[in-house]
Amino acid sequence: MNAEFSLERRAALHAALADPARLAITDALCTGDASPSELGERLGMRSNLIAHHLRVLAEAGLTTRTRSEADHRRVYIRLLPEAFGALVPTSLLRAPRVVFVCTRNSARSQLAAALWRHRSPVPAVSAGTRPGERVHEGAVAAAHRHGLRLEAEGTAHVQDVLRRDDLVVAVCDSAHEELPRTRTRLHWSVPDPVRAGTEAAFDDAFSQISDRVERLAPAVHPEGTP
Repeated sequence: MNAEFSLERRAALHAALADPARLAITDALCTGDASPSELGERLGMRSNLIAHHLRVLAEAGLTTRTRSEADHRRVYIRLLPEAFGALVPTSLLRAPRVVFVCTRNSARSQLAAALWRHRSPVPAVSAGTRPGERVHEGAVAAAHRHGLRLEAEGTAHVQDVLRRDDLVVAVCDSAHEELPRTRTRLHWSVPDPVRAGTEAAFDDAFSQISDRVERLAPAVHPEGTP
């Protein structure tokens, strides 16, 4: 980051983070995406205050927003790559297992679980809220292009997979919005590559998921470790 940005650019990033409320927002976004209302609920901030701080963060080039693929009225805020070098999670997460969930369990969640198993000692599996029959061939091909082994095997329903203490990561908007609100989870707003069906779309999804796994994995430790 230091080599890529001028002193003025770096100073602007730090200035945007100098406010405790904005730092709390970026801490919350380090491991997952969230809507403005979700951030307000999590941090106990009024909607007008959240809107102000999100505007400052966006103007500093720290965040961007995407519209939900499920509920098109909803937007999700995510950190931009240039913020990653300056931001790390302020607390560790402990979990016996990570469960990656998307709608069909045919692409994004399968890629996420495969990437996680190469990066973390914490076990990982995947599931879907409305699973398809098999892993999508485009996901298998994308994994192979990036040197990752992924088989065109069957899928699983989230109700048959989840355990009480799992850390759940919803890797699509629909799964995030369908899962019970009572369960704590992380959310990655990754566009569905199956909709486009192109090699580029699957490679882009792979890249987004890989970046997020790299950010989250160091923060998740097995239960019982110091």
